[in-house]
Amino acid sequence: MAIEIKAPAFPESVADGEVASWHKAEGESVARDELLVEIETDKVVMEVVAPEDGVLVRIHAQEGETIQSEQLLATLEPGAAGETPAKAAPESSPTAGESEAGAPALGPAARKLVEEHKLDPGRIAGTGKGGRITKEDILKHLESAGDAAPAAPAPAAAASSSAAVDVPAGPSGERIEKRVPMTRMRAKIAERLLDATQQTAMLTTFNEVNMAPVMELRRKYKDQFEKTHNGTRLGFMGFFIKAACEALKRFPAVNASIDGNDVVYHGYQDIGVAVSTEGGLVVPVLRDADFMSLADVEAAIHDLGVRARDNKLTIDDMTGGTFTVTNGGVFGSLLSTPILNPPQTGILGMHKIQERPVAVNGQVVIQPMMYLALSYDHRLIDGKTAVQFLVAIRDLIEDPARILLQL
Repeated sequence: MAIEIKAPAFPESVADGEVASWHKAEGESVARDELLVEIETDKVVMEVVAPEDGVLVRIHAQEGETIQSEQLLATLEPGAAGETPAKAAPESSPTAGESEAGAPALGPAARKLVEEHKLDPGRIAGTGKGGRITKEDILKHLESAGDAAPAAPAPAAAASSSAAVDVPAGPSGERIEKRVPMTRMRAKIAERLLDATQQTAMLTTFNEVNMAPVMELRRKYKDQFEKTHNGTRLGFMGFFIKAACEALKRFPAVNASIDGNDVVYHGYQDIGVAVSTEGGLVVPVLRDADFMSLADVEAAIHDLGVRARDNKLTIDDMTGGTFTVTNGGVFGSLLSTPILNPPQTGILGMHKIQERPVAVNGQVVIQPMMYLALSYDHRLIDGKTAVQFLVAIRDLIEDPARILLQL
């Protein structure tokens, strides 16, 4: 009996989705839990896998088609994978022309590398589940072939932030353009950013913090920290997340949100952490960050970052949040004005650490300094509160013992 493959049930915050890419074609054999299709929503890319071994007999929703929650995507005829002629023929010969149908399954990141480097998957040994080819398998293959560096041009990688755009270079003097539609996620991000600037009274205040105490603490304990906490690295984000939690307790308005004519004060700290991915900026949330240890925060941030880059975040990971922290310093940003993430009323921007001459006890000395920016909704938060909040963050970072002692 044929099995109907349906789209996932979308939450109320997601109206519909779009079929991003099919990883199997009609007539192909599939294995249980093998990736069939990716569905792109306004927030995340969702994967639909095969519920049983069998043959994909019909695709009902083509790539680029808008679909609704639990809409029929395809029909699967159950049976042992690999028994049908459609699968057997390509597997008998691993040539470049046949590798698309007969090669082991590819993950999304691995498929992208295969396309960029024009590789034959049939010549790559897969170490993933069921022989699945992973991103690491592709990188090892490229290293052994000695062509990892020249094969992937930098311009294509930079352009992939909104879509896979490859604008060919024309003859001298020729002006070439290429028009591509925004991805659904990029369009939603643009819409939310525009709404934030138009529907909030957004204002930004700045301060600077001396990072020498935290850097010294990190230098002294980072190896022991990593060994004690099973490989979790000690970074700077953990300190700022914990400092933000403490400051939010002192200034509840910064941790609040506006709902119509009501102000909702949150008695918990769910901190959103902005993560840059190829599809755009996403903000997964650390739940109850105030109850997490520094090691728990660092481990959670690393996990969310990896899952964001691999399109493994769920809707639940992205929902909620009472305050956001974003770190443009990892890209070299010295100063910026972060945009609010409504309905939140505050967002903290971290920046690049740069040595600058500052006055310390009447003497000019060189110190590693970072600019901090707090964007806030002036409808709820007064300038005095915003400045005091930012000063509290600065004091906690410049004397990290205060975080532990809650001073």
